[in-house]
Amino acid sequence: MGDRWLGRLGVPNLPSHIHGVSVIRFILVRHGQTEWNRVERFRGRADVPLNEVGLAQAAAAGQRIAAEWLPTAVYTSPLSRAMATAEVIAAHFDLPIVPLGGLADIHYGDWQGLTPEEAQAGWPDLIHAWYTAPATVQIPSGESLAGLRDRAMAAIHELAARHTDQTVVLVGHTVVNRVILLAVLGLGNERFWRLRQDNCAVNVFEAEGGDFTLGLLNDTCHLIQRVKR
Repeated sequence: MGDRWLGRLGVPNLPSHIHGVSVIRFILVRHGQTEWNRVERFRGRADVPLNEVGLAQAAAAGQRIAAEWLPTAVYTSPLSRAMATAEVIAAHFDLPIVPLGGLADIHYGDWQGLTPEEAQAGWPDLIHAWYTAPATVQIPSGESLAGLRDRAMAAIHELAARHTDQTVVLVGHTVVNRVILLAVLGLGNERFWRLRQDNCAVNVFEAEGGDFTLGLLNDTCHLIQRVKR
């Protein structure tokens, strides 16, 4: 069925060259590995640096992006593991990195720095809910997924308005990236554990007329040959 026929039916999201709406491409990347990824801990706002593997992953992600896209801006979570990843990517394009609070990791509050087992000992019901019904959880002294989604998507919409017909790199974290991608797909936060975000995975989505189209999800093919795990 051609685009002209879809237009007669009133189907939205036709290509921008047909209805004149600008398209903004977002390349969403998760930061490289840290020691708190290798040995699982609730990281949140703890400023954990990239380890050697993480630096190699960031280099591979930068090469991948440079081979396929020409971004005009690089935004990053202000946490050092994301900023270090963003710096490696931005160097390919001689671009500055711009810290953006909307991309910061979730605030884990009282759980920050704990392993899941340690957190379970203190908050058994909440930890069970986090892994089975995450949309219902308000982390003690921290954030909820709903609050995170509000701030992250406010940042996405602001950037979409600012970067008309451009390509923009975003560097975030597993939690914020998953929530952004759920919003892009029109899914609720209860599906949080049904998306994967591996270290230095590349995702691509487009914003058009207030709606989104996902083009690439959790792609790590650039890491297979270049990074020794």
